[in-house]
Amino acid sequence: MSAGDGAPRQNPGAGADLTTETARASETIRSLERGLTVMRIFDAEHPRLTLSEAAVRSGLPRAGARRALNTLVELGYAGQAGREFYLRPKVLELGFEQLADVTLAEVIAPHLQALSERVGESASASVLDAGQIVYIARVATRRIMRVRIRTGTRFPAESTSMGRVLLASRSDDWIAGFVASVRVERRSAYTTTDTGQLRAILDQTRRQGYALVDQELEEGLRSLAVPVRDGDGVVVAAINVATAVVPGRPDDLVARVLPELRRAAAAIEADLRPLGHLEV
Repeated sequence: MSAGDGAPRQNPGAGADLTTETARASETIRSLERGLTVMRIFDAEHPRLTLSEAAVRSGLPRAGARRALNTLVELGYAGQAGREFYLRPKVLELGFEQLADVTLAEVIAPHLQALSERVGESASASVLDAGQIVYIARVATRRIMRVRIRTGTRFPAESTSMGRVLLASRSDDWIAGFVASVRVERRSAYTTTDTGQLRAILDQTRRQGYALVDQELEEGLRSLAVPVRDGDGVVVAAINVATAVVPGRPDDLVARVLPELRRAAAAIEADLRPLGHLEV
């Protein structure tokens, strides 16, 4: 019988996992982690909490919750009224100066990068200005248009996927006025120039929540866009994925890319929610 017979078998990865956990623990400050955990348990539905309630909501031992709360009170980030604790306005100082300078483009940019990496295509974001889209962020995998696109580049909204998403978010009266006054430039053999058809396309875009444009801005270019909303549900931007036309139906792009576009939009909206109105 070998020396290992009858002995408990060990998981070969257990040591590595333990080492990783130990290394992670050595790089964190547990007391800071507990303090931040306690700060996050206060919200609109729970503006005041007793020590017992704080311990339950944070998952910390009662003694740990007490030390965290007392530290926050001492530093001025929390107050105490009888048995209840509450956060004080001083918590807004934590990162507020940095957040005050954050722009919409800066919030969107890392999500565009992740989106582009997931789908392997170029991704962009734009806002609406005077009937045109203005690019505010872009991640290009390769050059697919004759025109070089950079921040600040403008295109007619009516012939772009992002533009149609942004136009469709406006009121019926606004859209009616736009359609009545716009003079659509025929940029390719595929450009929709009939304004009645354009209005129908915008209505469809609003219903389905995305816009697919197939070679209307430039031959050989296909793009798909979705809206981005702020914390009040107002559409503040659009993001898209653009690709060169390849064999297959345009709907193939929708099936492949739309879920990832919506995932990116949801992530951006989650970041925008606590920030309020942002400059572009």
